[in-house]
Amino acid sequence: MRTVVTVGAAVLSVALVAACSSGGGHESQPSSKPRMSMPAGAPHTKTTTPTTTTTSPMPTTAPAAGTPMNRVIKWVEAGTPAEPSGFHTATRDGQSTNLGEDISFVAPSGTARCATDKNLGGQLACLIKADDLPSKPADVEGQWIPGWVDFAGETVDVGSLHGDPGRFGYGDGAELAEGKALAFGDYRCRADATSLVCVNYAHQSGVLLNSSGVEPLGCLKPVPPPVGVGRQLSCPPD
Repeated sequence: MRTVVTVGAAVLSVALVAACSSGGGHESQPSSKPRMSMPAGAPHTKTTTPTTTTTSPMPTTAPAAGTPMNRVIKWVEAGTPAEPSGFHTATRDGQSTNLGEDISFVAPSGTARCATDKNLGGQLACLIKADDLPSKPADVEGQWIPGWVDFAGETVDVGSLHGDPGRFGYGDGAELAEGKALAFGDYRCRADATSLVCVNYAHQSGVLLNSSGVEPLGCLKPVPPPVGVGRQLSCPPD
């Protein structure tokens, strides 16, 4: 009887040892892989994708009527600067005249010849060849020049009476080459292959001159012309 009890106790002891060594299914085994953690105070990095900005190239052709004035000015200023000293002379029939501080030039298209007059505050005027020019009013007498364009800044007169060629009597100035921009006084002008655009900074106004006629830019709007003027554009009063 003692032998049976001893054997039973031994078997029970072996079973308990086996159960303890297997963990009984209740205790988790340690992982063989170490757990990674962010060191205290370490900076967090964030990956960002760079933003690409696309800029549209400046057009080479003149802006159309209705283009915002800031874009018109940008187009004119984008032209290659022309040296003003090359435009102080006019030539007619081989005879050159020094114009002093006045400016004279022609557009490469041949549709516009322009000059300033110091006696009129340096205002710009152009003679243009175009289809849409005003006819001589019935109530005026004298020599009518339909393509005479006076650009004073706040006003533009198209077609007027002139007893003599005035500033254009000295002939033509140098050609303002395509893509070049000429700055003088309150004005800056740039030409392309078919048109001439001139802006006046003081009044934020401009004109587009080509074979189709005269188009207003900026603040200029059509208004009833005074006596002796075929067509007038004007900026509204402030």
